[in-house]
Parts: sequence; C-alpha cells; structure tokens
Amino acid sequence: MATATTVNIKLSRSNRIYRSSEPVEGKIVITSATSISHQAIRLSVNGSVNLQVRGGSAGVIESFYGVIKPIQIVKKTIEVRSSGKIASGTTEIPFSFNLREPGESIVEKFYETFHGTNINIQYLLTAEIPRGYLHKPLSATVEFIIESGRVDLPERPIPPELVIFYITQDTQRHPLLPEIKTGGFRVTGKLATQCSLQDPLSGELTVEASSVPISSIDIHLLRVESIIVGERIVTETSLIQSTQIADGDVCRNMTLPIYVLLPRLLMCPSVFAGPFSVEFKVCLTISFKSKLAKAQPKSDPTAPRLWMALERLPLELVRTKRDQFSC
Repeated sequence: MATATTVNIKLSRSNRIYRSSEPVEGKIVITSATSISHQAIRLSVNGSVNLQVRGGSAGVIESFYGVIKPIQIVKKTIEVRSSGKIASGTTEIPFSFNLREPGESIVEKFYETFHGTNINIQYLLTAEIPRGYLHKPLSATVEFIIESGRVDLPERPIPPELVIFYITQDTQRHPLLPEIKTGGFRVTGKLATQCSLQDPLSGELTVEASSVPISSIDIHLLRVESIIVGERIVTETSLIQSTQIADGDVCRNMTLPIYVLLPRLLMCPSVFAGPFSVEFKVCLTISFKSKLAKAQPKSDPTAPRLWMALERLPLELVRTKRDQFSC
C-alpha cells in the first residue's frame, strides 16, 4: 500500500515570531512515495482580526448576534513554483516573502498576535498544491506570530508605573460576612500598572491587620475585550491566569513579593482601535477562612463573595525595543 503524500511548512524560526517589516522565510517539505504532478505550488498569507459577539453573555439584541465581518490586515498569494513534477522521497522548497513591501500602502495596522475570548488576531500561512480534477489538492497551514516592528516602538525602556493601593472593609462594593466587616482588616501594597510584555508583573503586598484568619491571597489577570456593534459597545471581561501569592494566614506586617509571568499569546500590547479594543486588569483577592466558602463552587475566582475582599487595578501593557531580540 502506497504511503500518503504529506506537506508541511517549516519556518526559519522555531518560535515563529516575526515583525511586519521582516521577511518570512522557511521551506515547504513534501514527502511522497511516488513522483507527483502539480499545477503550481503557492503560498497564501492571511492576517485578520476576527470579532465575535456572544449574544447571551453580552446582552446584545438578536439581530447583532454572531460573527462580525473580520478586519483584513494582510492577504496575498505568492507562487513559489510553476506547474511541474515533484520527485519521490522528500523535497524541500525554500521560500521568502515580505509581509509589507517598501512603499506599499497599508489599510490596517499589523496588530500583534492575540487569542482572546471574542477577539482573535491571527496570521496564517498556507501552502497549496493543486493537482487537477482527478487528484485531491495538497495543503498545509501554520500560524506565525507577529510582534510590533522596531520602528513603531519607544526608544527607551518604559519604567513600570507603581500604584499604591489599600484594601479594607470600607473599600468593598459588595457585602461581606458580618464577622469580617465588623472585625476589620487592612491590606496595603504597590503594583506596576504599566509594564513591558517581556517583564513580569511585579509589586508587593502587606497584611497589616485582619481579625479573621486569611486562607489565600491571589492575583488574577483579566482581559477586557470591547467591540463596537452598530451603535453599541459590547464589553466582556474574562480570566486569563490566576497566581497564588500566599497560602494560609500570613504573618502581619510582613512584605510579600508579587511576581507574575505574563502568558504571551493570551496577552498583547493594549490596543485601542476604531472597531475594537483590548485592555487588561489585575484583580487582587483576599479570601478569608469561612465554612460558607467550602460549600460554594469556585466557578469564577474574581466574582464578589461574602468571604472575599477584592481590588481591581488597570494594567497597561507595552512593548519596547528592549523586548525585541535578534533571531
């Protein structure tokens, strides 16, 4: 029985990260037990912002429900090889192309790759080998990652903006258990609310006083995705990542460090475009020991609870020239 013919795309960089001003290079690898004829070998590049509104969670009227027309960033096809034959065995066909040609007018900005809940910014490279009516075409697709080009970035590293915060029973906008509210607590600290994507989220936190024992202190990263639909702005906040920085009743007046690594594909520089925006927030949660907490399911760790104190801070993410590296 003959082995099936396979097609793969192997990019020149193992991390698949490119800037829009750099050439994307690699090779198409074709493995076949027999020689095959083809009409051409083409590469298709498709970069787009895909927007989706989920009617139930966003509260949008039914006529707006569903997928919104994608915003096209780049779409082009390159012929790598004209019609001919591919010999049996493994054949490697190199390629190199520019996403943005010098002097080419760009309709949309090359936004950084981002995978969110309702907003996805994605760049795909597809190799296509049509073989005529009697044979199935061969194809392979790979995603590559776009980061901001050097010319678009600030020259100097941006120092983190540290914001001082304090959390007490009086700063809470939701009800607390009577023993927590009457006894009182005070948690203070500082956190970087503007930082580079390459750096960790950093800061510190101190429990100055608490009449009720603490069970856990956690840092939650949130993304806030907003889409303009007609005359409405639909906004949805979702959880990206949770990090526990303290387990159990911590010592009073002891400084606890905050150090959280940022997940690359789930975060990007804060974006404020015309039809959409991507923002981020940090939610600090202080959970107190309570029998009621054990009986409640933990579906959303940032949802207000009777045994939990919350503090939400905005987080602006940026990329600088220091974040770029030589590949």
